[in-house]
Amino acid sequence: MSKLPDFEGLAMFAKVTEERSFAAAARALGVSVATVSRGVTRLEERLGARLFNRTSRQLALTEFGRTIAERASRIYRDAEELEGTVRELSVRPRGVVRLAVPMSFGLRWVAPILPDFFRAYPEVSIDLHLSDATVDLVGQGFDAALRIAVMLDSSMVARRLCPVSRFIVAAPSYLKRHGTPRHPRELIGRPCLGYAYRARSDAWRFVNKAGEEETFTPAGPLRVTNADALVPTILAGLAIAELPEFIASEYLRDGRMKTLLSDWTVATGGLYFVTPSARTRPAKVEVLANFLAERLSKPAWRWPPS
Repeated sequence: MSKLPDFEGLAMFAKVTEERSFAAAARALGVSVATVSRGVTRLEERLGARLFNRTSRQLALTEFGRTIAERASRIYRDAEELEGTVRELSVRPRGVVRLAVPMSFGLRWVAPILPDFFRAYPEVSIDLHLSDATVDLVGQGFDAALRIAVMLDSSMVARRLCPVSRFIVAAPSYLKRHGTPRHPRELIGRPCLGYAYRARSDAWRFVNKAGEEETFTPAGPLRVTNADALVPTILAGLAIAELPEFIASEYLRDGRMKTLLSDWTVATGGLYFVTPSARTRPAKVEVLANFLAERLSKPAWRWPPS
């Protein structure tokens, strides 16, 4: 015998008791009379006692049936109430969304727009996890994440919000002292800063319009787990670094940084809204996905500006 309680049998028993008829219970539950009869019989066999005295004209609870009828009805009502609450949550935006976002991007571009989201959806709250490390959405219990990547884990459901380019940059003072590299191989021997959470490896991969490819592994005085930590060393004119455009554009716009290797590009990635599954996505996650898509699909950080 299964150790799992026969909830279906208890529900059918409770409904027959309430309706005082197998046929009426079957209509209320949307199943056949035979299904209800089998469910009650299965429950009787499991409990080892009859629940009803049945004749062709009359149905009455046995003494044993009366002792458990009230509790069975309570279990049935509690289950109905639970299902109703869950259905409401699935169609009405309400509750907590656990969202993981890269730190620099989250501080710059997500946190500033959240007040507008809360005004639009006052019954939704966000548990915002800021870290450049890639989180395990399922294992760590996240509802969704924003990820910036060239390629994503195929086991996740991803919605692309916008492209995200990366640039090799340096301060004008560095270029004045050391000259401007024109080819990736000219980076060899120069101080180039590293980023620990770069996808796949530390290597910078370049391609030009002719389809030629070059790979360079940066080596320099600083390697970080957050790209914003690279900025002071770059601005001091001490090194070259790779930055995503949502950080770099501010400094490129006011001239404090310059892009290098203009004839070469590094792989363009994208900003993605990622969830473990689209099938069971509740309303609170869906409205957040749509809000972020609307607000981030044409970002102000694009470089060069359109």
